[in-house]
Amino acid sequence: LSVLPESEFSRKNYFYPDLPKGYQITMYDRPLAEGGWLEVEADDGTPKRIGITRIHLEEDPGRLVHMTARDRAGYSLVDYNRSGIPLIEIVTDPDLRSPKEARRFLNKLRATLEYLGVFDGEREGAIRVDANISIVGHNRVECKNISSYKGVEKALTFEVTRQHNLIRRGQEIVRETRHFQEGRGITTSSRSKEEENDYRYFPEPDLRPLRVADRVDAIELPELPDARRERFMAQYGISENHARTLTGDIRLANFYETVAPAGADVAATWVADTLLGELAYRSMRIDQVPPVQFSDLVALLRDGEITDRAGVAVLRILLDQCMAGEEPAMPADIVCRENLGRAQDDAFADIIASVVAANPAAVADFTGGKEGALNFLVGMVMKETRGRADPKELNRRIREYITSQEG
Repeated sequence: LSVLPESEFSRKNYFYPDLPKGYQITMYDRPLAEGGWLEVEADDGTPKRIGITRIHLEEDPGRLVHMTARDRAGYSLVDYNRSGIPLIEIVTDPDLRSPKEARRFLNKLRATLEYLGVFDGEREGAIRVDANISIVGHNRVECKNISSYKGVEKALTFEVTRQHNLIRRGQEIVRETRHFQEGRGITTSSRSKEEENDYRYFPEPDLRPLRVADRVDAIELPELPDARRERFMAQYGISENHARTLTGDIRLANFYETVAPAGADVAATWVADTLLGELAYRSMRIDQVPPVQFSDLVALLRDGEITDRAGVAVLRILLDQCMAGEEPAMPADIVCRENLGRAQDDAFADIIASVVAANPAAVADFTGGKEGALNFLVGMVMKETRGRADPKELNRRIREYITSQEG
């Protein structure tokens, strides 16, 4: 990425309800930076560089809220709360080839900006996307009002289908701006798209050029997502998939590094595979999870003090306490209180004998060659032990018990 030593502001002239003064302060000929790239995973799984055309400053216009017939109205509202606020616009080269690729690019860009400390993805409206799409040989269409990464994929998927259908019917694809209706997953025509010379750019007379040349050399980049992913794999010995998930969000990566000393591999599996799902179900954030308590849970799992099933039960109790604003208990105390520790061998024997005696049909199916019947018996014992037994160990113990009874 090449940072220009001097940038210049311009006026972009156009008339639209979201811009009451009739022009927007932006950068045109001399932006902040040009010519960079960001590497993402292509649809075929290979690394791919997405070019960055330019990065520039401009002022935010207002926000249009279109009240449609579905809302029993036929008018639009204008929210000027953010009008005039400065923003950074990042323009990409036309390198993205699919809606899924566009979504992966945005996730990677978000993570990179968070690592740089210039962006907070938790804030509503912190990032917005104008997605441009065109079929080769046809006009470009711009989609606005996209407020999520999932929305970008949905809007582009709809537009690909819409434009291909127009081409098949021999109709022209109009150069226009379209409004994405996230609830319906469709885009609707908003206005015709201006040509570049329609904006009548000229230098902004009220702002001096922005000079940053003397500051560029002093900038030190922090560890970015790709580098942190490679370090996690080397330092903690975790899989690439887990490392990719954990480093995709700086808060998640920081949380993992805090709890990893309790058991790096166990912590990676439980944070990436279990904790994230439980948080999503409760609409909780990772910074609401107490790392001390989670480290204690990881240690219990690492040492085999509890089974995975009991671990999930403990985690859910812990998260419910956090949601309720209660002081979160230590997992070891929860295990004792709820009797979730591993069942002892003598308890196994009695429960196995009881379950086998109560289910002669399943035993007959198993001895007759139906391996699936054994899973039923394992499940019954797991139910009796409230998840305190290891399923693999139970499988072996029940198999041995039935065999001994036959003899």
